[in-house]
Amino acid sequence: QVQLVESGGGLVQAGGSLRLSCAASKSIFSASTMGWYRQAPGKQRELVAEITTGGSTRYADSVKGRFTISRDNAKTTVYVQMNSLKPEDTAVYYCRADVSPTLLGAPFSYWGQGTQVTVSS
Repeated sequence: QVQLVESGGGLVQAGGSLRLSCAASKSIFSASTMGWYRQAPGKQRELVAEITTGGSTRYADSVKGRFTISRDNAKTTVYVQMNSLKPEDTAVYYCRADVSPTLLGAPFSYWGQGTQVTVSS
């Protein structure tokens, strides 16, 4: 059974930092683009950052220069280091694995359960 398990959320003051972790099942990690998404109350879920199997990264404009995504293939874990946090970063953060069709025969995505990040002003 494929699992994505997030950790590292919490309450932090504006200007502070947090690091989120997402431990993924070994069966899919090496074949997956890994991403972090977030959803604030009353808003749509949005991409925060993603990293391909080759290490290429993409960020939302709102987090560029403040967030850094990375992956540890040996630990099958993806991280996002979040610095200079702002109240508008408050949301539930979700990990997603976009699995290559070469592994499953068709593209497929898995989601984690989410972790709350709250930034106080």
